[in-house]
Amino acid sequence: MASDQIRQMVNFILQEAHEKANEIRVKTEHDFNLEKQTLVHEAKLAIQEEFAKKEKDREIQERIARSAEIGECNVKKMQMRDELLQQLLADAATKLGVVARGQNYPHLVQKLIVQGLIKIEENDVTVYCRSDDVATVKEVLPAAVAEYVEIMERESGIKLSPNVSLNGDESKILPDSTHGGVVLTACAGKIVCDNTMAARLDLVYSELLPSIRAILFPED
Repeated sequence: MASDQIRQMVNFILQEAHEKANEIRVKTEHDFNLEKQTLVHEAKLAIQEEFAKKEKDREIQERIARSAEIGECNVKKMQMRDELLQQLLADAATKLGVVARGQNYPHLVQKLIVQGLIKIEENDVTVYCRSDDVATVKEVLPAAVAEYVEIMERESGIKLSPNVSLNGDESKILPDSTHGGVVLTACAGKIVCDNTMAARLDLVYSELLPSIRAILFPED
């Protein structure tokens, strides 16, 4: 009788122990699975964040590369355009040599001297030219001075007696790169009027540059 009771008590304790152990196992598995899901989820988020960061970095690098490529193309385009414009200017300068050899060149030189005298408005003026133009300037200088005096008298009523001379210093002869024309100075060189063909070409080129660009590069 007593042994049966003891056996029942032992069985009850064993059953309680099994149930408790089962509860612990179930809770442990639940906690493990929950922790595993949390770790997996966090790992997925970390991978997604890393992927997004790398994708963003790749896009940034692609944009930088595209921007650099576009910038390089623009620089090359501007260089090619500038080279074309400079070639046009050089071709025009070459053609000025034809003008300087033409039969109307003496008349042009006379008008350039008259224009220079009007701009300077000084009584003592020195005229400079290329060595090839010395004879031409000597020939037209008296007529240029007379024309200047006549213009000033007509416009102001004052008759001037300017002292205009041709430069006699060979070290100050104008270079061939001026392509002709004259330079006038006064007040010991403090006042200068550059009326060379090269200077006139540069002036015209600067004034017409917007129109030239519009013709050559209409896409702009």
